[in-house]
Amino acid sequence: MITFKIGGVHPHDNKIARTEAIDPLAPPTKVAISMAQHLGAPATPVVAKGDKVLVGQVIGEPAGFISGFVHSSVSGTVAAVEPRADLAGNMVPHVVIDVEGDDWLPSIDRSSTIVKDITLPREELLAKIKAAGIVGMGGATFPTHVKLNPPEGKKAEFLIINGAECEPYVTSDDRLMREKPDGVVVGAAIMAKVLGGCKCFICIEENKPEAMEAIQKACVTFPDIKVLKLKKKYPQGGEKQLIDAVTGRQVPSGALPIDTGCVVQNVATAYAVYEAIQKNKPLFERVMTVTGQCVAGPRNLLVRLGTPLSYVLEAAGGVPENAAKFISGGPMMGKAIANMEATTQKGSSCLLLLTEEQTRRKPEGNCIRCGKCTEACPMGLEPWLLNKLARAGGRMDELEENKIFDCIECGCCLYTCPANIPLLDVIRVNKAEVMKIIRSRAKK
Repeated sequence: MITFKIGGVHPHDNKIARTEAIDPLAPPTKVAISMAQHLGAPATPVVAKGDKVLVGQVIGEPAGFISGFVHSSVSGTVAAVEPRADLAGNMVPHVVIDVEGDDWLPSIDRSSTIVKDITLPREELLAKIKAAGIVGMGGATFPTHVKLNPPEGKKAEFLIINGAECEPYVTSDDRLMREKPDGVVVGAAIMAKVLGGCKCFICIEENKPEAMEAIQKACVTFPDIKVLKLKKKYPQGGEKQLIDAVTGRQVPSGALPIDTGCVVQNVATAYAVYEAIQKNKPLFERVMTVTGQCVAGPRNLLVRLGTPLSYVLEAAGGVPENAAKFISGGPMMGKAIANMEATTQKGSSCLLLLTEEQTRRKPEGNCIRCGKCTEACPMGLEPWLLNKLARAGGRMDELEENKIFDCIECGCCLYTCPANIPLLDVIRVNKAEVMKIIRSRAKK
């Protein structure tokens, strides 16, 4: 059993919905599909009000190198192309569609037959992945076709498939591996072929024995793919932490995983690649966990993109009276939702509801230099020092010197601080300011 070497914490996993099988959620009467649900430039809408669309049809095209295609998740009539508030409350372009039936593009194979033969050449595979609008579904939403096409001079030695799902409460990846293991493994094999036939490891934390068994069985016909058991530790699913655990290599400050010969992809991304290549199915739906101690019926749902969060929550019993906070993602790295009428996106892995008691912050005390935040930081930073420099004001050079931009915003420092200092909040705000300075300097 392996794990990363530096820092980490052990929060209770609270996998409340782990026993709930994936259940397809019927589309709502209206969807609003964001053009900005991937890292990089938002897609450019290619439909207009009054247009008829089918499930899987392109409705947005990439607007830059780091961008992606967006497809309709429903069939019906385009009601509007307009700015709408997303999960964070930002106004971004959306295509709004009135749902009429459920008619799919004829090219999409809707059968349950598993296709394991990978016969297409690398360039065709890469083109189909790009055309399907696949992005990293672990949360980063980086366009997958870009990640699978390393720049000249860089070579992938290892493809690491992230099945850690270390965030508490989230169970969407666990259920996907248990219910669709063959698709996950075939998708991993496809990506390994695109990367030139590199070694491939599927990594799963020890608290998912059923998923590990299912994936191991699926790997029988792909002997070059190895399954690795990870120790349960947060943030095991971070790219740099997985690379450390699997290869022993460290991603240098300011470098990318490919600089160590590694590419990391999520298991849901692998399954989406399988569906794109073998089923001609674009990415227009995903598995999403709806959970929390106050949720009446925690579930794992297969949700069409563009579905209002309020509609998703109704499928799990509606809004509980004692729900105080709604989070997209898990409790450690998830983001508070500003608008429950916002809609699901490609990175929407979980809708988590917390009570006031669970979210109430304790009074902040004085730092006692105990060093717990430093011991917990998986990036080897000193959060107490970054907090001190940030609060002193104007010490951006020192924050940069102390590698504030290496922070992965995992929240381990905040989780361990006995003085209840909001370390992550302070670091996150000042990290953004330092990054502005770095970008400005690069432009000059």
